[in-house]
Amino acid sequence: MPAIVPFFQWCDDTMISQAIRNSRIAFPVIENFHLFALTVLLGSLVVLVLRQFGLLYKDQPISEVAAALRPWNRWSLAVMLTSGLLLFLSEAMKCYGNTSFRIKMLFLFFALLFQFTIYNRVVKNEGTSAPMGGKIAAGVALCLWFGVGLAGRAIGFLG
Repeated sequence: MPAIVPFFQWCDDTMISQAIRNSRIAFPVIENFHLFALTVLLGSLVVLVLRQFGLLYKDQPISEVAAALRPWNRWSLAVMLTSGLLLFLSEAMKCYGNTSFRIKMLFLFFALLFQFTIYNRVVKNEGTSAPMGGKIAAGVALCLWFGVGLAGRAIGFLG
């Protein structure tokens, strides 16, 4: 038995996980918050990426657009991570054997790492036009976050 199985079993046995599983409405309500937060995160990221490519808000510096969207990004990320943890707890053992869950966690790890080490720094220093490096960073960030969303949707359908 792999060493991580007891952790997943413990998560699956917590009072919170049992309460969510025993409720008729808890899981769908939590999932709606999760999906809404992901939508807000992706939406704000798409706006910023479109600005970096010069397709929106051409007169505003990229750093100002990024600063205006930062609260939306942070709050949606906080809601997404909190609700995601609750969803995971409610079906931890199911997630253990789910390849899509593992792929989602990889995408999430790299998306968070890239967002907070590279991308946020890049957009903070951009003026009215993004250099090629900024555009590449925008594309990478967009791919990583959409990977999180797509792999998340695959959890229930592909396994």
